[in-house]
Amino acid sequence: MIEENSSEEKVHIDDGAFGDIEAVDFPADDVESLRLQLEEVRNEASQFREAMQRAQADLVNYKRRVDEERIGLQQRANESIILNLLAVLDDYKRALQYIPDNLDDLGSWVSGVELVYRNLERILESFGLLQIQSYGNDFDPSQHEALLHQPTSEMEDGKIISIVREGYKLNGRVIRPAQVVVSKSENNIEDEIEESSEKESE
Repeated sequence: MIEENSSEEKVHIDDGAFGDIEAVDFPADDVESLRLQLEEVRNEASQFREAMQRAQADLVNYKRRVDEERIGLQQRANESIILNLLAVLDDYKRALQYIPDNLDDLGSWVSGVELVYRNLERILESFGLLQIQSYGNDFDPSQHEALLHQPTSEMEDGKIISIVREGYKLNGRVIRPAQVVVSKSENNIEDEIEESSEKESE
């Protein structure tokens, strides 16, 4: 039991209140000091909690702001690409409007269309787009998609002899593999035929 003696300004703690602990007399000033310290700790804990809540709210706002800026940058980048391509679209429109009726003028018209094509290539290259060099090279599964293996005596086995659809890299990363026809040496074909015949005879 806790008793406060105002005349002696002490607080008495009976040993029955805390089991085997002996009865102790605490000065009232010490108890008041402890109470003030406890209140101060509670105030600090409340301040820390409010600061943490503000930090969490700031983090949420920061993430939202970053997402909005990212979307804005992507939209502006797309706008820049489209504006550059619109110039090529205008060139094609003009070329189609002036298709020559006279075959004698066809050569100059074709040259104009080729110029538009080269202009489009130049614009795309400025954005980091490069065409994958395929013809005559070794088949590379990381850059090529084999649509057909064709027997030939003109190239070694595994060489690309024809391109069905061009492949491209953007800033060094393959975004579309080239669709190709891969050579298959006639000697390999003969070996496969012999192996197949041997299996059938067995």
